[in-house]
Amino acid sequence: MTRRNAWVASCSRAMLRAAVFSLASLPVFALAQGVLVVTGSGPPIRLPRPIPPAPTPPAHCYKIKEIDVHARLAGQVAQVQVSQSFVNTGSQPLEVSFIFPLPYDGAIDRLTLLIDGKEVPAQLLPKDEARRKYEEIVRRNQDPALLEWLGSGFFQTSVFPVPPGAERKITLRYSQLCRQDHGLTDFLFPLSTAKYTSQPVEKVNIELAIESPADIKNVYSPTHTVDIQRPDAKHAVVRFKAENQVPSSDFRLLYDVGAGQVGMSLVSYRPSEGDEGFFLLLASPEIKAATSEHASKTVVFVVDRSGSMSGEKIEQAKGALRFVLNNLREGDLFNIVAYDSEIQSFRPELQKFDAETRQAALGFVEGLYAGGSTNIEGALATALGQLQDSSRPTYVLFLTDGLPTAGEQNETKLVVGAQGANKVRARIFAFGVGYDVNSRLLDKLVRGNFGQSEYVRPNENIEASVSRLYARVESPVLTDVALAFEFDGAKPEEGPQVTRIYPAGAFDLFEGEQMVVVARYKRAGAVKIRATGRIAGAEQKFEFAAELAQRTTDDNYGFVEKLWAVRRVGEILDQLDLQGKNEELIKELVALSTRHGILTPYTSFLADENVQLGAVTANAAVASENLGRLAETSGQAAFSQRLSKGDLQKARSAPAAGGARYRSFDGQEVLLEDCVQNVGTKCFFKRENRWVDSTVTEEQIAKAVKVRQFSDEYFALAEKHGRTMSQYLVFDEPALVLIDNQCYLIEK
Repeated sequence: MTRRNAWVASCSRAMLRAAVFSLASLPVFALAQGVLVVTGSGPPIRLPRPIPPAPTPPAHCYKIKEIDVHARLAGQVAQVQVSQSFVNTGSQPLEVSFIFPLPYDGAIDRLTLLIDGKEVPAQLLPKDEARRKYEEIVRRNQDPALLEWLGSGFFQTSVFPVPPGAERKITLRYSQLCRQDHGLTDFLFPLSTAKYTSQPVEKVNIELAIESPADIKNVYSPTHTVDIQRPDAKHAVVRFKAENQVPSSDFRLLYDVGAGQVGMSLVSYRPSEGDEGFFLLLASPEIKAATSEHASKTVVFVVDRSGSMSGEKIEQAKGALRFVLNNLREGDLFNIVAYDSEIQSFRPELQKFDAETRQAALGFVEGLYAGGSTNIEGALATALGQLQDSSRPTYVLFLTDGLPTAGEQNETKLVVGAQGANKVRARIFAFGVGYDVNSRLLDKLVRGNFGQSEYVRPNENIEASVSRLYARVESPVLTDVALAFEFDGAKPEEGPQVTRIYPAGAFDLFEGEQMVVVARYKRAGAVKIRATGRIAGAEQKFEFAAELAQRTTDDNYGFVEKLWAVRRVGEILDQLDLQGKNEELIKELVALSTRHGILTPYTSFLADENVQLGAVTANAAVASENLGRLAETSGQAAFSQRLSKGDLQKARSAPAAGGARYRSFDGQEVLLEDCVQNVGTKCFFKRENRWVDSTVTEEQIAKAVKVRQFSDEYFALAEKHGRTMSQYLVFDEPALVLIDNQCYLIEK
């Protein structure tokens, strides 16, 4: 029995059915996600696509107005209620059937379906029968869209009418048995069907409540940026909201449970034994009760009060100071250093936080006003000079909105001076406000002082940015965490078996936070992961045993490679920015951008149909020229470049399916869906009116097997390779796809 199906056999069907009784207790407003298929005689009618409104709307078309998903996850059982509102935007009545693809075959039991509140019968089509139905619809409507879910079953209603302009709300309730692998429970919801709509979806809302008899450790979505609330150790609530968007990826959530101060889970992905693999390591500290003691820390706020901070900016900075002061804890040490051309401290030395010092500090904040030059050197020297205790986690929150204009102004000397003054491994978090900051200086400063930089656009709120970061780091649980990987039989002369780990270096784990680590590995098999760190000043060690795959036969964890690639691109840009040009790094940047569709303003030229993807040297030369923009240290382009670089380095999920996106030099997000598409684990570029798999070579193209769209061979190919191939058959235009080292040319 394969691992993919083992979870089904290992779980009791009775357990699944027993859990269904509580579905009725879910909120009645919870909303379902599927597609409407137009039936009846007449010409073929394709699924709608979100195109600009035409002067005359199509006769047969609909939009998805709203999607709302509520689920309760207990163990491997997910009780789900979803609802979806469809509106007939065409000029003719629609006779439609609702189809809901299964998250994966055999996982759903006891489904109830309602249309406008009235229960209607729904037929469950298992995988084989569903495949024939998918093919029938695809052939009839000459639309490959539904092939994306070939290989899974679906539920289908009987035909019902939707008059022009009318709205239908379809509500679906079901219980789902989730997969479990490597200790992670895997919840999947087929959200990407909503990309077949004539207009963006007005509202998408997903809420999952997780409950467990054991402590919940890691909660992670590889597909969406989610908000996670953890009221206690055994409960978590996950939310995702979006407005006026076209969902392009299915929603996926992974979580695990366990005991101990730090929970770890690892999944690996190695599509080829001949190449290095990739792994994702999730690490979360235990959730402490509100009454638990927290590790004491030191916080120094260094705030710019130069003339350029006058008006709203200084008021927002003062609001950020108040937030920090109101969230310090008994036992913390703190101080405030305000600077312009002169340096002024709240107190000459660090203060113990209590009611008295808090009130005095708030009074100091009220007296701050803007005026004068910007003495960054003096401010940092004063703040760092007060720090003496290396056993405590120490954070310096440094805020500036301009260039150094007093004291030392040389970028390199400023950084070296700060490093020399930092005797206690203080983490410097720099906030660059507006376009006038020297963003390269801030990045160099934080890289040499164990922190990170945050950039606040001119129209953004300083208080919100500082408060958001401080709320994350206010409760350190395990500090100076270092990872080591031990393999049985590994020899020193073989070199490191785990390389290019991101985030690089030691890191801190904070209460309520989860660390997402990605890396490459050479040796497969058993590995012992040792994490060392400090808890309240005392050194601690944690060990975790895992298995690294020799070869993965499916793409279930393909997102791990993509996420690693995103962070690697960010790391390359950081090295090129802070250390200067390096031809090998530039070639690697171009290769990763081409392979994974991770475009940047330096590699966006790859989207041009006239660019040869295989011309490595020529493309590296163009990228090298574009990278000259990194010489800009201030201004909007400099600000945008450092903001983008940081986003890549801190990415928590792989690129979403659909068109490639990047931030241009002027800070605008650019979408390239007409010429670059991310699908599954592959990226496709538009070349000569056909989509080309970025991994295919000219030699493989010359030997491509031609397959005509909607022919018997076309469907046989989809059936042979299943979802591995079918997800790449949904292009309307001709496409070149590489599967198992064979290139196929799908023609119309």
